[in-house]
Amino acid sequence: MRLEIKNFNGNLADKMRSAGYHYDGQDPKSGEMRFYKSLSSGLYPRFHIYCLFDKAKKMLAVNLHLDQKAPVYEGAAAHSGEYEGEVVSKEAGRLKADLLPRPPMASSEPLI
Repeated sequence: MRLEIKNFNGNLADKMRSAGYHYDGQDPKSGEMRFYKSLSSGLYPRFHIYCLFDKAKKMLAVNLHLDQKAPVYEGAAAHSGEYEGEVVSKEAGRLKADLLPRPPMASSEPLI
């Protein structure tokens, strides 16, 4: 599932960590940052995310999918990923809420 977060600001790694994701490196070809979030005590099943930030547009492109299990063949990149469905949609909504810019807090009393 693809998400676009407009006017993204802040530290992507910090925001992803606060959303429960772990940094998984950067793709050397595309420059996308990879993150994952395990759904059990093992590595799989897990949500897997590729993110690319366009500084000129201040837009974050997020590709989210659910890996059910590890690739079967050694060295293979293919996996049993789900890109749609109720579980992926719920996680996309939660993640979008965590990554969207938040308005500044309004307070009627001075902070002391």
